[in-house]
Amino acid sequence: MEIAITDSRYAWLRLGLTLLVGAIINAGMWAIIVIMPAVEAEFGLSRAASSMPYTLTMIGFAIGNYVIGRAVDRFGITLALIVATLCTAAGYALATLSGSVAMLSLAQLLVGFASAVGFGPLIADISHWFVRRRGIAVAIAASGNYLSGAIWPMLLAGVLQDSGWRSVYLVMAAVTLVLVIPLALTLRRQLPEAVRDAAQQQSNLNSRSSGLSPRALQILLGVAGLGCCVAMSMPQVHIVALCVGLGFGPAVGAQMLSLMLMGGVASRLVSGLVADRLGGVRTLLIGSVLQCIALFLYLPSGGMVSLYVVSLVFGMSQGGIVPSYALIVREYMPAKEAGARVGFVMMATIMGMALGGWVSGLIYDLSGSYELAFVNGIVWNGMNIAIMLWLLARSKPVTGARATLRTASAG
Repeated sequence: MEIAITDSRYAWLRLGLTLLVGAIINAGMWAIIVIMPAVEAEFGLSRAASSMPYTLTMIGFAIGNYVIGRAVDRFGITLALIVATLCTAAGYALATLSGSVAMLSLAQLLVGFASAVGFGPLIADISHWFVRRRGIAVAIAASGNYLSGAIWPMLLAGVLQDSGWRSVYLVMAAVTLVLVIPLALTLRRQLPEAVRDAAQQQSNLNSRSSGLSPRALQILLGVAGLGCCVAMSMPQVHIVALCVGLGFGPAVGAQMLSLMLMGGVASRLVSGLVADRLGGVRTLLIGSVLQCIALFLYLPSGGMVSLYVVSLVFGMSQGGIVPSYALIVREYMPAKEAGARVGFVMMATIMGMALGGWVSGLIYDLSGSYELAFVNGIVWNGMNIAIMLWLLARSKPVTGARATLRTASAG
């Protein structure tokens, strides 16, 4: 009797565990946004200077996606998670000792690097366990990042108000150690080599049909990811600071960020279902166009209610973009290099977030408002749309490959 390995009951259980791990360890990416106004006030910083710890976090997160992704290809996800968890907790602890923004930024570099294990590397790992439902599986795994951003700012707001940002980081260090390491041990099971070999054959066929080498496509996706995430970073990074500047307070900004990211979770799930029918390229293009429209909606919005509404619209527009890059990588690039390939493209998207977060702060300092920062995001978003249209025009997907892979994955 043949038992399916991919898309199996175990695969869905593993997906649930992956989502939980991602929701915990990805907090390293979002915690700095919550404490940014407090850090700015404590050290007497400009808006651009107070954005530097976030920028270093995202640079570390970007590099970590690629480096840890390569480690996962070689050593597996469990060992990578355990080592990264220890480093994340150490980064939180070092941050609490910071006496300057420079020291905090260096600590955030470590936090960002290590917590990256919860994004691209986890997505690459779970993508091997699904074929027929890979789109929704990748979307669910990627939602751990947004769930983390939606949950932790709300949970930590009280600690921040009562005890300060250093207490927030001590709490996160303890939570990460206690929860992630035991969960990592539940992901020790390896996928059979026969399934990996079949996936490799499928990706080779698709790569040849696209007319682009894996390296050329990887670079193209990296440029596209940079563009879309410079645009994406403006609301995500600066919504709390925007609300503080408008007199609404950081708590309102944290609520808008949570609402935005919960909308992003919904968007990712819907996009995953769409991707299982339309493929990664078309799904990414749809998300990019919707994100651009949402950015335009921010321009006339200045009231609290309108910002709540537009933040929700923005979240529901763009959540499926980043997971679509991982799907394109898995469709057109070598399966046995999934960790490194997905990690590289995720690195480019996160570099876009880092660049966009800093540039938006700089534009605010120079102009006194965020209006031009939104315009800057719209321009970068347009570049992403142009690349996706070009790629769609020359894509020639191979039919029947997934059926071959499903046959190989039984045994």
